[in-house]
Amino acid sequence: MSKKHPIISVTGSSGAGTSTVKDTFDQIFRREGVKAVSIEGDAFHRYNRADMKTQLDKRYAEGDHTFSHFSYEANELGELERVFREYGENGKGKTRHYIHSEEEGKRFGGAPGTFTDWKEFDPDSDLLFYEGLHGSVKNDEVDLPKYADLKIGVVPVVNLEWIQKIHRDKNQRGYTTEAVTDVILRRMHAYVHCIMPQFTETDINFQRVPIVDTSNPMIARWIPTADESLVVIRFRDPRGIDFPYLQSMIQGSFMSRANSIVVPGGKMDLAMQLIFTPLVERLISESKRA
Repeated sequence: MSKKHPIISVTGSSGAGTSTVKDTFDQIFRREGVKAVSIEGDAFHRYNRADMKTQLDKRYAEGDHTFSHFSYEANELGELERVFREYGENGKGKTRHYIHSEEEGKRFGGAPGTFTDWKEFDPDSDLLFYEGLHGSVKNDEVDLPKYADLKIGVVPVVNLEWIQKIHRDKNQRGYTTEAVTDVILRRMHAYVHCIMPQFTETDINFQRVPIVDTSNPMIARWIPTADESLVVIRFRDPRGIDFPYLQSMIQGSFMSRANSIVVPGGKMDLAMQLIFTPLVERLISESKRA
């Protein structure tokens, strides 16, 4: 952690909805006049698309059916830790972009499945914002949580997560349901061993729970809407959180445990605005004092 150069880390698996949380933070940054530099977890994949396919084929031939982008060894986590550490020390660092689609290729000037060149952060930023798969990894090689000042987990119940991933990958990336299902199955081992443990390290978790039937996510025709969901918001340390204020501001919310508040799905953005805004203000205030 660094008082002078704070870091916010948002972690969630593919299809969890981390981009929605990023949009909320972008609104807060614009409204509060915060200059943030953003990095994406995909930028720290170890392999481009072609090399990843080669690795998958090699490991499959060796009998390893669990290797995926969720796996620690498929990512440059040491490099990500170095970026966190260096930004905390001096506010500097570098990142790149992984190009997912033809549309992104036109915007970034590269082929889908490749990386852009590494680029230095803009100078004089107020904070670093990370969004991706591995923002709170703590294992024998790296300890990312100790460098992040605010760690957020986005963890919808797994059937909902799969529905969101299937619909996104089919509609935005052109995959078939069968292809996405194969990816989900291959990633399950790493999901349990690499993704899930991070949510014990996060400061706040947002878990969206559908209140409609999602028994078979592979045939779901649409994603449950916000109004068809509840969101469980759990605080690792609830001290300093004004729960009565949140309940008064968020109609239909209630406390489920001493460290958890439940809000209607349609109020998730409002809840994030109410919770994150004072936390961002505190980080920036402490940074300026430092």
